[in-house]
Amino acid sequence: MTTAPRRRIALTIGDPNGIGPEIAVKAAALAARRPDGPVPVLVGDPEPIQHYAARHAEGLPLRTGPATWQDGGGLNLALVESLPPGTFCPGQVTAEAGAATVAYVREALAMLDAGQAAAIIGCPHSETAVAAAGIPFSGYPGLIADLTGVPHDEVFMMLVGGGLRIVHATLHERLQTALERVTPELVAAAGRAAHKVLTAWGIPDPRIGIFGLNPHAGEGGLFGTEDSRVTEPAVAILRREGLRAEGPAGADVLLASRAMDAFVAIYHDQGHIPIKLLAPRRASALSIGANVLFSSVGHGSAFDIAGQGVADPGAVTATLMLLNGHANA
Repeated sequence: MTTAPRRRIALTIGDPNGIGPEIAVKAAALAARRPDGPVPVLVGDPEPIQHYAARHAEGLPLRTGPATWQDGGGLNLALVESLPPGTFCPGQVTAEAGAATVAYVREALAMLDAGQAAAIIGCPHSETAVAAAGIPFSGYPGLIADLTGVPHDEVFMMLVGGGLRIVHATLHERLQTALERVTPELVAAAGRAAHKVLTAWGIPDPRIGIFGLNPHAGEGGLFGTEDSRVTEPAVAILRREGLRAEGPAGADVLLASRAMDAFVAIYHDQGHIPIKLLAPRRASALSIGANVLFSSVGHGSAFDIAGQGVADPGAVTATLMLLNGHANA
């Protein structure tokens, strides 16, 4: 039996005052003690990494810099001096931590450009903290779009968990704004991005189900005409391009069938609720469409338990394994 190669993955610690550095260190320590699987490189400020390494990676040496990185037996570090002195405060939402979160992702992208990593995982961020730093931010997909120069309407979040893959046409915005902004072209772009990543993962001719915007996809106009103006034309666009797009249909009906390789949700909760119901604290959140392999996890920074040593690294570990298997996609 052959095993997957051990691919190097840049693991940014997310908001340093949330649970991100703790779960990053815990997941990296688990990987360091395995004879196979991914090789994470922790990307973040020295103080939070060393703080949690002393508590959750006892006995593992800290290797700082590419010349010292190895495939196991220790923690590989790419240190970023971003936090001003005295601003590492677990449980506190601060502008300094928000700015640091973005700095870590910049460094990880530079590592990809330099061939030092094959993929990136970003631990949980705080939109409030990043906004306080004066940085426009609506989540990792938009940040990846900005940092790679790809238009925002071509980069989407795909949640993976509980046997489901769900791409979100819109994400972190007021529901009314999302519904005003969604167009056939935007939904089709989300379906296109899903098709591209699934075929890269070795799924030939994937089936992509498009959720209706209204219940029952409008029931032929009984529940509104939005689907006839948005989701039905989107499906038609994708089919003309040769993709196996199906629907639109009610999200409940499509999900119950479990017959699709991926789904396109029209707005945030339509896609997040089924994933978080089936895979609480275990989901991966990929940013797709920007030609870099980037994923976060499907939960937040949990400031209420930050620094207490009780955060579960399961989602990071699952995402490391997911990206290790698809790092060349």
